[in-house]
Amino acid sequence: MFSREELVKQIIDYGKLCGDKNYTPGYSGNISARYQDGMLITTSGSANGYLCEEEIVYTDFAGNALEEGKKPSSEKFLHIELYKMRPEFNYIIHVHAPYLSSFASAGKDLMEPIMAENVFYFGGIPLAEYALPSTMDLVHNTAKYFNKYDAVLMENHGFIVGSKTMKDAYLKLELAESYAQVVLNTNILGGPKLLSKEQAAKILELR
Repeated sequence: MFSREELVKQIIDYGKLCGDKNYTPGYSGNISARYQDGMLITTSGSANGYLCEEEIVYTDFAGNALEEGKKPSSEKFLHIELYKMRPEFNYIIHVHAPYLSSFASAGKDLMEPIMAENVFYFGGIPLAEYALPSTMDLVHNTAKYFNKYDAVLMENHGFIVGSKTMKDAYLKLELAESYAQVVLNTNILGGPKLLSKEQAAKILELR
């Protein structure tokens, strides 16, 4: 297990990388890491691309900040629910990456099998129904898709992904954002050429 200092460094480093790639513009999004009996999560009002150690707070799975003077992200209960649902998840990244957020805001999922890598790593990226940010409705609408998928679009909101490692969570974010751009481009070019059910099934068999 990583120490608190090591986990904080990972959150800061990958938050900056997300910022450099414009996956988390301004104050949007939040990042967390499982830690002891709770999680380390970015504070409310922080910017993922410009984090410092003081903007990460240890929070228990009841949503209580365990460090005085720090307020956890308003999306803390979504992170908590995913950690409870998926014990193999150690990291969660939620961002408003432009291409992924465009599909989320258009009410379109990324379930069609177009590229082998995305079928292999995601199976598909479903769209969770809209709910007001920071509410339990948002938690329920989004978390239910994580019984089958590792990444979900949030309608009129953004994208969230969980994984065992921070590197894998980030790389899946990068892959998903690129995929959303490719899907958009194929529609400009007249529409994607879908893989057949048989082709998609053979890709999933490679897992």
